Amino acid sequence: TPQERTVQDVPGALPTVDVPDHAHYTIGVVILIVGITGTLGNFLVIYAFCRSRSLQTPANIFIINLAISDFLMSITQSPVFFTNSLHKRWIFGEKG
Repeated sequence: TPQERTVQDVPGALPTVDVPDHAHYTIGVVILIVGITGTLGNFLVIYAFCRSRSLQTPANIFIINLAISDFLMSITQSPVFFTNSLHKRWIFGEKG
């Protein structure tokens, strides 16, 4: 039977670099700020679009579509990236 190999079995398959702790924390804080700003900003765009009839034009549908997708990215990706930066590793294990 063929032997199953993992990435750890192949030397040099995934080169790693030692990154200082402060770099992880700095990136984590920046991502947290970007995530909060993106969430609040896009929520305000969605709210204004829904409340104002004059903004509900066919051209603005594209803007609201972008705001919704960016809002969803902000609330789903920023917390994961922030948490990974604080732990200085991928927190979901090999399978994740």
